[in-house]
Amino acid sequence: MDNFTKEKRSWMMAQIHSADTRPEKTVRSALHAIGFRFRKNYARLVGHPDIVFPRYHALIFVNGCFWHGHLIGRKPCEKYRIPKTNTEFWQAKIERNKNRDAAEIEQLIKEGWRVGVVWECSITGKNRAMKIRNVSESISLWLEEGFDETSKEF
Repeated sequence: MDNFTKEKRSWMMAQIHSADTRPEKTVRSALHAIGFRFRKNYARLVGHPDIVFPRYHALIFVNGCFWHGHLIGRKPCEKYRIPKTNTEFWQAKIERNKNRDAAEIEQLIKEGWRVGVVWECSITGKNRAMKIRNVSESISLWLEEGFDETSKEF
């Protein structure tokens, strides 16, 4: 059972975009400010990575905690809560997203790419500016020095 009319729900879901989201723009802006150049939403690679660094043979996905089922250890992140209505649908949807993400990351690593994932919760909330700076610095170190790490979460 939905709390909104079909038209209102449709409008709300249409407001959710898959590219150029606010978290993506935030990360890209911070990385550009410290001198990195990249391609965005690169359609030639599986999963259409949000940020691709051809020079470092690395890429980054900027994931929303809700849509990608972010877990910290075994606990859900504060931004990942299953809605109380239509619970079965949302659990199945998010589980499919997680399985797809894992398969795409595995394929990209097999193709020789290094894969980073920035979680929404790591760049939002209190002390947002400091969080963004810390994540961009971590990405910088990973790109320039962490060649042995094929995947990393930020």
